[in-house]
Amino acid sequence: MKDAYKVLIKNGTGEIIEKKSRFIGQAFSVSDVKEAEEIISEVSKKYWDARHNCYAYVIGENSEISKCSDNGEPSGTAGKPILEVINGAGITNTLIIVTRYFGGVLLGTGGLVRAYTQSAQTALSNAEIGEMVYAQKFTVKVGYNMINNVQYYLTQNNIKISDSRYEADVEFDICVKESDYAAISSGLTQKCEGHITIIEGDKSYFML
Repeated sequence: MKDAYKVLIKNGTGEIIEKKSRFIGQAFSVSDVKEAEEIISEVSKKYWDARHNCYAYVIGENSEISKCSDNGEPSGTAGKPILEVINGAGITNTLIIVTRYFGGVLLGTGGLVRAYTQSAQTALSNAEIGEMVYAQKFTVKVGYNMINNVQYYLTQNNIKISDSRYEADVEFDICVKESDYAAISSGLTQKCEGHITIIEGDKSYFML
């Protein structure tokens, strides 16, 4: 199991012109194959008059699923270069589609590879990449006299409070890397001189 993996947190688009051919690159965040295939279908319908809608996607926490398509371009000149851009960026759960409007000038295999690579890179450069971290959610419960202790410790360790509740006691919801949880829970306990209750929540991948 990976400690973390990169994903898109904002889609991106980009466009280049190469010898009168127009290449429109679009990068999408996708959660599974079904979603990726639906987006491919939608884009193909939107750009129905384009010569090619080539694509590649990588899905899974360990990038275990991948697929690419040249969509009529010479074999290996479109889908594979797009896939290499995704893999080169080290991201997953990502789909990139490059739409080509033919401009009447043949680019050759090398020219096609460069154009599809550049189009995919441009779309990705206009997207935003984030990191999903294997983390432990937990709730800290303290009396009002310990609020400053908790907040000071969290600030010193660059840990965010995701939610807080002020009732008979104060509860703070926190999420940290699973590998850091033992040290952080121990540090909080010491900072509050034992006057603290820590309730463990889910372990999963979260955006911290």
